[in-house]
This record gives sequence, structure tokens and C-alpha cells, in this order.
Amino acid sequence: MARQPDIAITPEMLARFARISSGTLTTELFRRGFKQCFLVGLKPLNPAVKPFAGEAFTMRFIPAREDIETYGTLTPVPNEDNLQWVGVEQIGPNQVMVIDSNRDPRAASMGNMLLTRMMVRGAAGVVTDGSFRDGVEIAGMDFPAYAQAVVASTRLSYHHVADLNVPIGCAGVAVYPGDIVVGDPDGITVVPRHVAPEILEACEKRDALENYLAVRIRAGEALWGVYPPTEQTRADYAAWLAAGGQEEDIPRIRAPQAIAE
Repeated sequence: MARQPDIAITPEMLARFARISSGTLTTELFRRGFKQCFLVGLKPLNPAVKPFAGEAFTMRFIPAREDIETYGTLTPVPNEDNLQWVGVEQIGPNQVMVIDSNRDPRAASMGNMLLTRMMVRGAAGVVTDGSFRDGVEIAGMDFPAYAQAVVASTRLSYHHVADLNVPIGCAGVAVYPGDIVVGDPDGITVVPRHVAPEILEACEKRDALENYLAVRIRAGEALWGVYPPTEQTRADYAAWLAAGGQEEDIPRIRAPQAIAE
């Protein structure tokens, strides 16, 4: 596999990533040439999910074959035909299990029991481009879990775990072990590890600026000249920051501006 750059990622950086909106992340990634890093079609099973971030721990599925994927592989000891449980026992704190299920939701990628074990081990979350089982139980867990569907069928019906911690595709996005996985109620964004520090700094600046711009738009200003920000708007923002950055100090517009015909 391609070797990931040796970029240090700290828990403090992950906490900062968790505060960045998915819209800001995808915009800054696009500005650097990464056109699509958002996992389309995946939703959190827990409607009250909190934003999170972690390092990718990948799991790759291939189609199951009847002579290999049998109930007998679920033995009480590790074995090469059940890498899924090996992966669950290997994942560590602040890591996110990202599963390449070939976008096939006909059988669950895993269920409540394995998710509970990963949660106890300190994992940050789990993502699949397939489905989970035990949807009601997972929805009640304080553990981010993203999928495209919920089904009752066991993984053994259609999926075999072929590899752990190799490059995968999840929902059409390349994910390398160690990439930064960021989740919020809108979905999942994958940040290539080697650009993570740069992206984080740029996103924090963008979010702060856009919060300021949003106040001006809510106050009645037109988009033109405010969003995207002009040089004058940026100068206004810098002056506002220098004055203390209090929302009440942003000028209010009494009536919405009309766009000139």
C-alpha cells in the first residue's frame, strides 16, 4: 500500500477537527484540489450524534463465498477467516472503523455487540457504506455509527473481511489508514492525513469569518459584496476583530437590500 506521510496527529487536533463544519471542510479541501471527500448517502443511526473526529482504521470486505463464510468461523479464538473480530480487538482510542462494504447493504457490516466492544476500547466511531443490524440498540448508544441502511441479515450472508488497515473505498471515497475522519449530523468527511494540519488551520479561520458574514446576512445585507467576502469585507472583519469581535458591534441593516435590476 502507499505509505502515509508521518504526520503527527494529537488528541487536541482531533478535538479541534470535531468543531469544524462539514461544509467548511469540503470547501477547503476543494480549494486544494480534493473534489469529493464527503461520503455521500451515509447517515448517523443516532439522531443525537455529536460531532467527532478520529484516525481511520480500515476494514475491507469482498463478497462472501459459501465454503469459507460459515457460522463456524465465529470461533471463540482468533482465526484468519474471521478478521472482523480481529479488527474490533485491534482498534484503539481515537480511531474510527471505516468499512468498505462495496456499497452493498443486503447484509449488516456488523451489529450492536461489536460496536459496544469498540466503544469500550475507546474508538471514536464506525462508518460503513453498507448497513448495520440492531438499529434500535445502536441508535440508543452514545457512539457515532454511520451507514446507508439497517438490516437484520448477518454479515456472513454476503460479506467476507479480506483485509485490515489497507487503502479502501468507502461510498466512493478513497480512505487510507490514518486519514482523519470527521463526522457531524450532516455526514462524514475524510481528510487526507498529509494535509490535515494545513486544512485544520484554514478551516478554523474560515469558520470564524463565515460566522461573522452570517450575522451580516441575517441583518439584511445582500450576498453581493458580503459573501464570498470582498477585500473590503475582509478589512471590515479585521477591524471588527481588532475592536474585540463582539457580535453586537456588527452594524445592523434595518431593511433587506434589493438586488439591482
